[in-house]
Amino acid sequence: MERLWGLLHRVQQLSPISSQTVYQRVEGPRKGRLEEEEEDREEGAETLAHFCPMELKGPESLGSRPGQPNLIPWAAAGRRAAPYLVLTALLIFTGAFLLGYVAFRGSCQTCGDSVLVVNEDVNYETGLDSHGGTLYWNDLQAMFLRFLGEGRLEDTIRQTSLRERVAGSAGMAALTQDIRVAFSRQKLDHVWTDTHYVGLQFPDPAHPNTLRWVDEAGKVGEQLPLEDPDVYCPYSAIGNVTGELVYAHYGRPEDLQELRARGVDPAGRLLLVRVGVISFAQKVTNAQDFRARGVLIYPEPADFSQDPHKPSLSSQQAVYGHVHLGTGDPYTPGFPSFNQTQFPPVTSSGLPSIPAQPISADIASRLLRKLKGPVAPQEWQGHLLGSPYHLGPGPGMRLEVNNHRTSTPINNIFGCIEGRSEPDHYVVIGAQRDAWGPGAAKSAVGTAILLELVRTFASMVNNGFRPRRSLLFISWDGGDFGSVGSTEWLEGYLSVLHLKAVVYVSLDNAVLGDDKFHAKTSPLLTSLIESVLKQVDSPNHSGQTLYEQVVFTNPIWDAEVIRPLPMDSSAYSFTAFAGVPAVEFSFMEEDQAYPFLHTKEDTYEKLHQVLQGRLPAVAQAVAQLAGQLLIRLSHDRLLPLDFGRYGDVVLRHIGNLNEFSGELKARGLTLQWVYSARGDYIRAAEKLRQEIYSSEERDERLTRMYNVRIMRVEFYFLSQYVSPADSPFRHIFLGRGDHTLGALLDHLRLLRSNSSRTPGAPSSAGFQESRFRRQLALLTWTLQGAANALSGDVWNIDNNF
Repeated sequence: MERLWGLLHRVQQLSPISSQTVYQRVEGPRKGRLEEEEEDREEGAETLAHFCPMELKGPESLGSRPGQPNLIPWAAAGRRAAPYLVLTALLIFTGAFLLGYVAFRGSCQTCGDSVLVVNEDVNYETGLDSHGGTLYWNDLQAMFLRFLGEGRLEDTIRQTSLRERVAGSAGMAALTQDIRVAFSRQKLDHVWTDTHYVGLQFPDPAHPNTLRWVDEAGKVGEQLPLEDPDVYCPYSAIGNVTGELVYAHYGRPEDLQELRARGVDPAGRLLLVRVGVISFAQKVTNAQDFRARGVLIYPEPADFSQDPHKPSLSSQQAVYGHVHLGTGDPYTPGFPSFNQTQFPPVTSSGLPSIPAQPISADIASRLLRKLKGPVAPQEWQGHLLGSPYHLGPGPGMRLEVNNHRTSTPINNIFGCIEGRSEPDHYVVIGAQRDAWGPGAAKSAVGTAILLELVRTFASMVNNGFRPRRSLLFISWDGGDFGSVGSTEWLEGYLSVLHLKAVVYVSLDNAVLGDDKFHAKTSPLLTSLIESVLKQVDSPNHSGQTLYEQVVFTNPIWDAEVIRPLPMDSSAYSFTAFAGVPAVEFSFMEEDQAYPFLHTKEDTYEKLHQVLQGRLPAVAQAVAQLAGQLLIRLSHDRLLPLDFGRYGDVVLRHIGNLNEFSGELKARGLTLQWVYSARGDYIRAAEKLRQEIYSSEERDERLTRMYNVRIMRVEFYFLSQYVSPADSPFRHIFLGRGDHTLGALLDHLRLLRSNSSRTPGAPSSAGFQESRFRRQLALLTWTLQGAANALSGDVWNIDNNF
């Protein structure tokens, strides 16, 4: 009652103000609802938004009208009663308004939800549909899902998997043309192709690779049948090597150290290792570091699902995989392979100097039976023998690899929807198109989802949607040789892309099962991924979102979902080489690898069997995830990248450095520099967050300035003190080289090592103070540079260094 008296008093004292009321009708699900904007015409007054559908004015006294004498005897009493009449009218109006509001909310739940989302998410920018109405987040989400549902995702996966599409083949040339036509048919703003001439390695049909027994006298004996001469390791060293056979589990550094600890030295021998856990390239590099002579790689049945109701890999099938420890064309490292330009005759340091060859489980079983020596640890045991596996050594083997290098043209296909406000900032989404074998899971699924997203977003544009930033859709070639197409493109346009590419979303390896969901990603995208997971229904848990499915298993959702980007992902080069945050989604089987990846059994039928008929639903879920991520990244007013997350990442890694503070202090060394840089980064991130929070929301100049600072955070973590030609992966957390945090930690561990020589360490061996100081400087000043760049202009930098 007191509030009503106060309102009445205020109404009675209001002076006339010139104002104009503008009503905007909201179309779609809000039809019939009015939004009102009151524009104050007084100079300097701010625009006010009112939600009351009428303007209230106090009643004028009858006796106050000019020229109207007070002749009625009850007029004075009427004037005294006027406040009570107005109060009564206000009470009646308030009650009616509340009843009407409740009735409206009950009849239009979707409208209420949409308005709530828009009001809470001040970052989101609305657009207009083709009829001039406002597009809210729920509108765009509904539009996206409606157009996506009209596609033929499953048919596209099936048809793509039936086509030959090895890089450089005639089948690939035909598919390239078809996809370019499909892009053009959607009337995108730009469609084009670029061609690179790259060095790819293929088996020599006239001289197939061989594996033979060697007796104790060194005489070469019987040849073991390699069932499929087409299965090989691209970029293996060429030639033949001879040595005793040793079983080395997955070929990780710790596996090879365990061999040494058990009295079996890998040096001078051929290693038999299992597929999985780490890439083929890492296995061969590790073997080379331990001075092994060659590597044989086989699929261990124990590493795949033992469910009798699910298909398993044939025991005669070997697994394909390249062994270049890097990405792109290894014969033009750091340079783009355009137009067969003659670059200096340099090769990537990631090319191995020892040969490698895939073999089947059947051949591996024959080899394991010949091994003697110590029994392998329990966790190294497999299912190929009725008796325990031994470590060896075993009989002598001779491996001959005759692959040959060929200059091959590859083609990337691009389609673009230009942004409305920030067309020079690109949100990039891509999928590998080529495949060795049928490649249903490897690339057919990703290619099909890419085509459906192109069609869906083109339909949305035709119905009024226009993203703030440009959407760039790309179909990559040469992916099976180590992300060659994507890396060559990055190398060719690096000076442009690090300024303009906002995020990269990879569709490769998207569906390898349906039990688990993983996101291999930059920390900048973690919060956005969490938000989108809450918007997508689980493909195999009815009534649950993907987020609810994840937290049911593990309440700490990011520990269950988030993984670092591996080198064999096409997204890795975007982040580690170009400084662009990236993500790759994967649905996987429960604790088991998809058995047919990189084999000739990776067919549509096998993938459908593994998923027990749920392939369309899982592929649709990936498309929904990727699409809604693209909407947020391309249309939000402020980029939804969590730049503060790297403060947590640095803090976590600093904890690892703290373990060695005692040893360093004893040598008169300190880690204080890197601690100070970490503190400056955290302060700069918090300062930027506060600036954004207190800024004028609709100031386009400020918004663009903030977006530029946010989108380049990943680039700030590329070391500016090493050459991209010598150390292409310059990222201090994700890259490779002496400038990285991982290299610094490995060096610090030498403080506690008793050995005088470790694999991969410099020839001078042991901990070196000069090397430590250089590593610390490289790491510290990169981190400090990131803090300074996040602070903005030089006059805003406030650090305590």
